[in-house]
Amino acid sequence: MATTLRVGTRGSALAMAQSTSMASAISAKTGVECELVPISTEGDTSTESLSSLGGTGVFASALREALRDGRCDVVVHSLKDLPTAPEPGLVIAAVPKRVDARDALCARDELTLDTLPEGARVGTGSPRRVAQLRARRPDLTVVDIRGNVDTRLRRVADGDLDAVVLAAAGLQRLGRLDAITEYLGIDGWPTAPGQGALALEVRAGDEKLVKSLEHATSRIIVDAERQVLSILEAGCSAPLGAHGDVDDGMLFLSARVYSADGSERLTSSHALYVSDSKDPAGDLAARVAKELFDQGAAALMGAS
Repeated sequence: MATTLRVGTRGSALAMAQSTSMASAISAKTGVECELVPISTEGDTSTESLSSLGGTGVFASALREALRDGRCDVVVHSLKDLPTAPEPGLVIAAVPKRVDARDALCARDELTLDTLPEGARVGTGSPRRVAQLRARRPDLTVVDIRGNVDTRLRRVADGDLDAVVLAAAGLQRLGRLDAITEYLGIDGWPTAPGQGALALEVRAGDEKLVKSLEHATSRIIVDAERQVLSILEAGCSAPLGAHGDVDDGMLFLSARVYSADGSERLTSSHALYVSDSKDPAGDLAARVAKELFDQGAAALMGAS
């Protein structure tokens, strides 16, 4: 094993915090020293909206290129930002234990989604969150925003926006839970497949470098969520939320597809015992996706 493991990461404060945490965990588990290698990505440098950039993989491609050409040995991704298709020559060798999968509202004056005044300006760069906001509060003004967590929170503090919707996990990793005025419950507000989970990706054959960080329960849950996304061919920016859980040997999965304006939504929920299937995540995702297609998900998503 290498004496120093080079960990590739995006350069944002959140990505650096995530990668620093993972580097420390790798060192603690293996005794190998880690060094961070910041990589600039199109998703970080472009000012275009996430949906206009294509959504899928906009943050991942530069990291994967650095991994392939040997500038680093492992890269740390936010799993929700990764395309669902396998990447030739690369392997997600570990999914560490997932943290909070919920979205959170960060509003002025301790406001919640229900107490925001009519016409309040709420910022997000996610088509899913746009659809959810319009479904829950069609009277709000939804503002398309980009930028890191601090930039988004500053727009609320400066009065440019009344609130922003962010991933609770990111706020937790940055030590900014104080900014949250409301956690949005996962049942009524399902989040992006894989949200709250990280993925450690290596070149095929190097899985042993990080396999000690694998959390099996988190892996099966996020695999189920992401396979629904894959089957629906929705891409990372599609208005789709999914959430799984494992309880007493049973895997639960629920997914919801929205029209872009939030006026329509379709939901499917299924469960199976993990021990009853050779591929529980894949089998359960197929059931959920089939029911969504049977309800008209393809037309709904196409109309979006």
